[in-house]
Amino acid sequence: MKVVTIKDMIRKDVPIYYRKLYTGVAVIEMTGKTENYRIDFSLEYKPTGAKEIAITFIDKIDYPLIPVNKELKKYIDELDSAAGLPD
Repeated sequence: MKVVTIKDMIRKDVPIYYRKLYTGVAVIEMTGKTENYRIDFSLEYKPTGAKEIAITFIDKIDYPLIPVNKELKKYIDELDSAAGLPD
């Protein structure tokens, strides 16, 4: 299982400055084929400086959810660190 990319990312307008909400399509390679899943995800910056990432799948996923969530969170964190998320 590998996260290829997240395409069609759009940032939703939220009045809370420490929280960012996004929607997009996660392209995930599983068992030799590539699947697209619509997702919503959020980044919330805690007062301690920690970053919390939450992911919600809109489409039903036919794969164990824990490893997919772990890989997606890692990918989103790397995108955020590299300023790859839309403003």
